[in-house]
Amino acid sequence: MVWGGISLGYCTDLHIFKRGPVTAVWYRDEVLEPIVRLYAAAVDPTFVLMDDNARRRLRADIVDDYLVSEEIARMALSAYSHDLNPIENLWDALDCAVSSRFSPPSTFIELETALQEKWRLLNSEVVDHLIDSMVRRCKLCVQMRGGDRIPY
Repeated sequence: MVWGGISLGYCTDLHIFKRGPVTAVWYRDEVLEPIVRLYAAAVDPTFVLMDDNARRRLRADIVDDYLVSEEIARMALSAYSHDLNPIENLWDALDCAVSSRFSPPSTFIELETALQEKWRLLNSEVVDHLIDSMVRRCKLCVQMRGGDRIPY
């Protein structure tokens, strides 16, 4: 599993976990507690977590209870929508950057190295643009579904 966090003007380190299946307990203990909790505290008191492509088990009660206990708000938008999730677009850009290398990675170690290298080279303007464009993308999604405004 690969995990990274973004916010305006900042990215976390890229974390590559080599362990087996991701469970709610594992996600809480390996991602939420040591990474998200500290990142949320460092970023802003109004931090809101937006899961990327979170599976059902990551939305389990144990995860919800942990986030409530740590006072970390979770965004209610669908985590599966590329249009509404900036980091999904960033994962696509990272995939393209790694795939387009002169010599694409052929081993896990080469892939890990390439991912870390390309993540460190991410331009903060690209990240900020993806986040800033959320309002526009939300409006477009609403219009495409026949609505005329986003209910606030």
